[in-house]
Amino acid sequence: MTIEIRKPELEQLLREEILRGHFANVDDLLTEALQALREKNTHATTHSTATAVPPRKNLAEFLLESPFAGSDLNLERQQDYGRTVEL
Repeated sequence: MTIEIRKPELEQLLREEILRGHFANVDDLLTEALQALREKNTHATTHSTATAVPPRKNLAEFLLESPFAGSDLNLERQQDYGRTVEL
């Protein structure tokens, strides 16, 4: 398979990594990069499902699932008629 690199800056990065001795050749560099990408995607998928936020509930659902549900609490508000004001 022949791979054509069209961005000069990418070609320069590849050359630098090989010259620094991080990789013996382009094949090693690509292998390492693809394995890292797979690990990252696997980790991101596992991590995102493990910490998924449950959907928000409306107030009625929240109150029905509350530990106080069925405890016969009186939640009626008292009528407030205001204060008399002297003018």
